[in-house]
Amino acid sequence: MNLSEKIALVTGGSRGIGRAICLALAGEGATVVASARGMEQLESLADEAGKMELAGRIIPKKLDVTDRAAVEETVESIASEHGKLDILVHNAGITRDGLLMNMEDEQFDEVILSNLKSAFWLTRAASRHMVRARHGRIIYISSISGVHGNAGQSNYAASKAGLIGFAKSVAKEYAKRNITCNVIAPGFIETDMTAVLPDAVKDGVKPLIPMRRFGKPEEIAGVAAFLAGPQASYVTGSVIMVDGGLGM
Repeated sequence: MNLSEKIALVTGGSRGIGRAICLALAGEGATVVASARGMEQLESLADEAGKMELAGRIIPKKLDVTDRAAVEETVESIASEHGKLDILVHNAGITRDGLLMNMEDEQFDEVILSNLKSAFWLTRAASRHMVRARHGRIIYISSISGVHGNAGQSNYAASKAGLIGFAKSVAKEYAKRNITCNVIAPGFIETDMTAVLPDAVKDGVKPLIPMRRFGKPEEIAGVAAFLAGPQASYVTGSVIMVDGGLGM
C-alpha cells in the first residue's frame, strides 16, 4: 500500500469525484478525512468503506470550505489528532452558470469563493504542517473549462483557471521542501453535475470526445492516487487532463 500511514484531507468528498478519490486513497492505505457540507452522505461513504474492508480509513468531517475559520480549525484538528497532514485534495466546488451579460455579482463571487479562495485558505493552513515535515502532496481538481473556457461558465472557468495558476505558484514556492502541487482537469465525468444536462447536450458532446463517452469518477481518482503517492515524487506544477481526448 503506497499511502500506508499517510493522512489525507479531501474536500467535497461526499459524492462523485470526491467520493471516488476518498475510496481510492483509503484503498492505498491512507487515513482519509472526507469533508463536505452534509454529513449524511459522508456517513454513507464511511459505511461503504467498511464494506470494502477499509473500516476506519475514512473519517467523515463536516466542513464548509467558504468558512475560513472552519477551514483552519479542520486542518489544525487533523494535524493535532494525527500528528501531521500529508495529502490535501481540494475537490469541492460549485457552479452558478449563466451568460455573462446576465450574470449577477453574487453568481460570480460565490463560485470564486467556493472554488478558488477556499484553495488559498486550505493550502495556507495545510502547508504550514507540510513545510515542518518537509513532505506534502497537494492536488486541486480543476476542469477542462479552466483550460479552454466555456460559454455560460465565465465564473466557473475563471475559478478553475485560477486554480491552475495558483497551483503552479504553490509548486514553485514549496518544491525545495519536498511538497508537490498538481492539478487534475477532468472533462465530462459521470457525476451529479453532468447528470442534470439535457440529453440533447450530452448527445452533442459525446461525438466531440475521441473516446466517445463520459469518464467515470474512478478514472479521476486513480490519477489522484498516483499524484499522492511516491511514484509521483518528481511531478509538480503539472496539469493532467483526464478528458477522453476532448481537449486535443
